[in-house]
Amino acid sequence: MSIRNVFRGKRFIGGFIILVLIVATYNAYKPLPEGLNLSAEPRNVSAPEFLADVSFTLAEGKGEGERNVQQTIFDAIMQMIANAEQLIVLDMFLFNDFLGIESEASVHRGLSSELTEALIAQQRKYPTMHIQVISDPLNTLYGGAVSKHFAALEENGIHVSLTDLTELRDSNPLYSGMWRLLIKPFGNSTNGWLPNPFGEGRVSLRSYLALLNFKANHRKLLIADQQGQLTALVTSANPHDGSSAHGNVALKFGGQAAWDLLASEQAVLAFSDVNAHAQLNRFLASSGLQRKAVANEQMHDKPAQLQILTERAVEQALLALIEHARVGETLSMAVFYLSDRQVVNALKRAAKRGVDVRVLLDPNKDAFGREKNGVPNRPVAHELVQAGVAVRWCNTQGEQCHAKWVMHEGSEVSMLLGSTNFTRRNMHNLNLETSVLLTGAANEPALEAGRAWFNRQWQNTETHRYSVDYAVYADASVWSAMLYRWMEWSGLSTF
Repeated sequence: MSIRNVFRGKRFIGGFIILVLIVATYNAYKPLPEGLNLSAEPRNVSAPEFLADVSFTLAEGKGEGERNVQQTIFDAIMQMIANAEQLIVLDMFLFNDFLGIESEASVHRGLSSELTEALIAQQRKYPTMHIQVISDPLNTLYGGAVSKHFAALEENGIHVSLTDLTELRDSNPLYSGMWRLLIKPFGNSTNGWLPNPFGEGRVSLRSYLALLNFKANHRKLLIADQQGQLTALVTSANPHDGSSAHGNVALKFGGQAAWDLLASEQAVLAFSDVNAHAQLNRFLASSGLQRKAVANEQMHDKPAQLQILTERAVEQALLALIEHARVGETLSMAVFYLSDRQVVNALKRAAKRGVDVRVLLDPNKDAFGREKNGVPNRPVAHELVQAGVAVRWCNTQGEQCHAKWVMHEGSEVSMLLGSTNFTRRNMHNLNLETSVLLTGAANEPALEAGRAWFNRQWQNTETHRYSVDYAVYADASVWSAMLYRWMEWSGLSTF
């Protein structure tokens, strides 16, 4: 090989590396699509409703140690769908029937089929109603598999739009820079030869390569009309059979905040499915749906206020909530993943200034039949305990403690919940996320229900064991701490 050819080869490789770095840098910091990172105006809200799915073991007697599940969230979702006559907008991250390995089928609920059948039944009952489903392409393995649920919905005239994740910022930029240049242009196909990591059948190598981008439309919400007005529900729960035993929370509400939530979903359609976006806009322009506001003068007491938050606006609201807590006040948190450094440090500062901080964490030991290593929650918990924060673990038995919830109790009470885990990926404009912030008097029923739910989980009861002491899953190892910090900083993780 001549010296000239060697020089050309090196120049080509150098040029390609520069190109990858340019693509990676741009897609890590590029402008977000319009309408994302939303911090909507706080709206007066009447009679919001807190809902929870809980799991527990019996402390004594028959069935001691066995997992028990009590669910309300998807019952409420099914009722909202059954009551709708004009409009349904559903945005759900996981919408499939994958159970995982070594699953106990008897404790799982067929949520994906239930939801599919409910939507189809309502479309048939009201043929002129507009139903829009938005979801993540993970449910089709990024084009490498066919979703039987989405196919059934489409066959019955229901719009299904998969989020265009390439419009979002990259959380794993060096890998995604190469993927965008070398893999994405070739698309995907359903004629694969590799095992489907989430179910039956085969998928292509391109499905696996797309998975490594580590990004998602992680939202979980429903908007539906009820008697000519919009009602909405924001949750941490997925219509995913393998997740149906998880512990989750939700808030159901109406009024102007439901319209703010709808606007945030229109923003997703605008960059993911232009035709669906136009059809929804045309429907709304011709519908008789009313925007009902809750006015102060209509109520004897000051109404609670509800704010729609998406993407990084969730982190900003959470940090403000923690920082505003003062000595003698209480901060309570229950979350599946806690790793965001700003949030961790804010909790430590709160404990130092005399706030009563209680954190209930999933032990990160189970993932659909597979054993996990406890990262990030166990090293984070060790750090918090060292700073004087009280930590307990959910008493999981194969399921996950999947809530993303926090409450500040001061002169007023504020409760934040939704799809957003407290991690870099979920809170730094990388995933699509939706949470809600409810603020009101201590006797607001939804806030009372949220407080009672957490206290029951934290304290247990004479017969039900929801949580266990910190010592049960304590991990002070340097290796776990280093692994967590590397994964959080680099983006090379699933949290």
